[in-house]
Amino acid sequence: MNLEHARFNMIEQQIRPWNVLDETILSTFGFIPRENFVSAEYRKLAFADVEIPLGNGEYMMHPRVEARMLQALAITPDDNCLEIGTGSGFVTACMAHLSKHVDSVDIHADFTRQAEERLLNTELKNYTLHTGDALRDWTSGGLYNVIAVTGSVPTYLQRFEEQLAPGGRLFIVVGTGSSMRAMLVTRQENGEFIRANLFETSLKPLVGADSGSSFVF
Repeated sequence: MNLEHARFNMIEQQIRPWNVLDETILSTFGFIPRENFVSAEYRKLAFADVEIPLGNGEYMMHPRVEARMLQALAITPDDNCLEIGTGSGFVTACMAHLSKHVDSVDIHADFTRQAEERLLNTELKNYTLHTGDALRDWTSGGLYNVIAVTGSVPTYLQRFEEQLAPGGRLFIVVGTGSSMRAMLVTRQENGEFIRANLFETSLKPLVGADSGSSFVF
């Protein structure tokens, strides 16, 4: 398998046609070795337009959804970021590459350990991995410029937007079954929130999300 050819095809045939035109995002997908964030048995699928199994009933997102999410969040080198759902660690790596620092939390301790091993093989140092339930009791106690929620919730949760700093951006997928929509939430300088629908998609729910809703949008 020619990895560079497969990587090029992923970017040009999957990501760019899905309205991801930000060259910073495209170059990030060319730079971060996605093949190093999947298990050996799925290495040949690292660049395919599929959700790759991770274990624990979880899946790695489609590359095009990852890229569209990162483009919407418009991460800058001065941003402090929070990722809800570390998963494979690939999105963590992309966010670290783009930002000042990333806190990433996952409910599965084995995901945290595995992501740490994979990230240690990169030159990235600006991340901290945590194991905890971000829907219930885990919190850093701080505010973030960017929050990426990599699993869906059935109804909109205010819990995450409350962790945004003024000017901060939140990506979250809301809905069930085939009726899910990706949303971008921005916290204005005056504390108000703007919630906008971005695109329709389908994403595995966060663990426990079916019983944690507090606000319907």
